[in-house]
Amino acid sequence: MRTYELTLNRFIDHAAKWHGSGQVVTGGGAAGPSMRIDYAALRDRSNRLSGAFAALGISPGERIASLAWNSQGHMECWYAAFGMGVSCHTLNPRLNAAQIADMMTQADDRLLVVSPDLAPLAEQIMPRCPGIVAVIVLNEPDASDHRLPDCGGTPVWTIERVLEEHGAPMTWGGMSEDQEAALCFTSGTTGAPKGVSYSHRCNYLVTLALLQRDVLGIGADDTILAAVPMFHANGWGLPLAAPATGAKLVFPCRYNDGASLAKLIREEGVTLAIGVPTVWLGLIEHLEATGNTLPTLRRVILGGSGVAQTLIDRIEALLGVNVQTSWGMTELSPLGTVTPPGSPGRATTAGRPPVSVDLRLIDASGHVFEDQRGPEGRLQVRGSSAIHSYFGHSEAATTDGWFDTGDLAVIDTDGNLSITGRAKDLIKSGGEWINPGEIEAIVGDLRGVSLVAVIGRTHPRWSERPIIIIEKSDATASDEEIQNALVDRIPRWWMPDEIVRIDRMPLAMTGKIDKQRLRLLYGEMTTLPAE
Repeated sequence: MRTYELTLNRFIDHAAKWHGSGQVVTGGGAAGPSMRIDYAALRDRSNRLSGAFAALGISPGERIASLAWNSQGHMECWYAAFGMGVSCHTLNPRLNAAQIADMMTQADDRLLVVSPDLAPLAEQIMPRCPGIVAVIVLNEPDASDHRLPDCGGTPVWTIERVLEEHGAPMTWGGMSEDQEAALCFTSGTTGAPKGVSYSHRCNYLVTLALLQRDVLGIGADDTILAAVPMFHANGWGLPLAAPATGAKLVFPCRYNDGASLAKLIREEGVTLAIGVPTVWLGLIEHLEATGNTLPTLRRVILGGSGVAQTLIDRIEALLGVNVQTSWGMTELSPLGTVTPPGSPGRATTAGRPPVSVDLRLIDASGHVFEDQRGPEGRLQVRGSSAIHSYFGHSEAATTDGWFDTGDLAVIDTDGNLSITGRAKDLIKSGGEWINPGEIEAIVGDLRGVSLVAVIGRTHPRWSERPIIIIEKSDATASDEEIQNALVDRIPRWWMPDEIVRIDRMPLAMTGKIDKQRLRLLYGEMTTLPAE
């Protein structure tokens, strides 16, 4: 058969031709108006933006960087880069200027795309990145409220002006499907961030897997709220999957608070909403406080961290929706497993892998379990979207093609994966291991417990001892209730030494609980225990 390169521009080409009136909406917050554009117009702007990139000196095989929220303009820059054979390096705005500049320098980025409200951060970055030839400021619902950055002589353009002065049609494609399409650094929640380079082929195949009925099951009649950041593992592939089917795609921009999301879901008729648990916790709390409903919403997909059954129950009871849980990682582009719609035990499993993703468990010595169903072990993955080596590293990140995720997991008799903890999170107390994930799962199901983390605190005798950290609220379970819930379900020596209640749980850039930050704040014993 004829060669047909699996390049990512084909998704927006398809949407423009066959679903041209399908919309991309960018929310303006609880009080502001939304922006909207159809796929045909977005494809045209993206194509002319490729011509503008070329006029600014960007060549195929180079990289641009995006420091931006989820928006129409960000999506236009993605496809402008994809179509001309340029890679898009997505950056996390929640990092500091030095961290971002270090990543940009590693990537040798040539152009910076930035959201209007992030202009001050761009000004701090630019002196550290002399290789940047131009900065483009996106058009977002509140763009007029922000000034353009002063980048010390580097040309700064608004996206509208650069399109007006340099925008020109460009022939897309012609590159290999194995060429890099995107670069993303890991969240760094368990160590220093590392770069993962995605090929066109990799993300094309991930998109096809996302569309399967037991994964996202997206259709042209869906309206998708993409609350997962585009800078996190390509926004879980949603800016690719939506145009692949013609589904309406709704971006919250930088407004992920409960009131803004509720307004956007209601006004746009969202049917499928996707993001990390902390996002939906804010939405649920807003709806419970206001009594509002979201009648069009049918499914909510949670991913990024463990999900307590109480949160799933609250979401399903309040919204009347079907909740699906998932597991993935940047090194998997990021699709790993998803529970099918209506699957039982959604809080205890993350579902099964789609075709092209394979899993296995090994023991502490690295030996593969003969029987993969039942035992707890270290989780390894392989497949068409799995990493081979980290960006800039010559050595492979895999062994015999398998990547060690660092997760501890169990696979049940039906093939459902349950993440039981992180190997790096294990607490060694008196020479024995304690798994924080098991304690977190029990406490997370108690009344009023929204966010919980268990970390090890230094101890002069036992090396480490576990403590529980809870985001407090008026309804949170008492210390006695927590201890009673644990006493018959964990070994006695696993019982945490202390329960710490804090006003707000620190979150990493992807919305996960930031355990590194918690260890810095609470991991050192300040007073010696009584003998």
